[in-house]
Amino acid sequence: MSDIMDQAVAALNKKLEAAEFDGTAKFALEDAGAIVIDASGARISDDDADVTLTADAETFEGILNGEVNPTAAFMQGKLTVDGDM
Repeated sequence: MSDIMDQAVAALNKKLEAAEFDGTAKFALEDAGAIVIDASGARISDDDADVTLTADAETFEGILNGEVNPTAAFMQGKLTVDGDM
């Protein structure tokens, strides 16, 4: 569990280096924990966020590495979105 979360936080922070991020988003990984992204970057946290995206760890990892299309995952019910999109 921790390895997946640590790798995800590192990958997300690398992707966010040159980006501006306004608001907060949470990736809730079923049975693994949650990652919050805001203006300061990504971190393991279960803080409240403007939007929460929920998926299993396999789907999340696929989205993160580009093997899974997020729109397709949403349409197939593998990714749910709750809050301010």
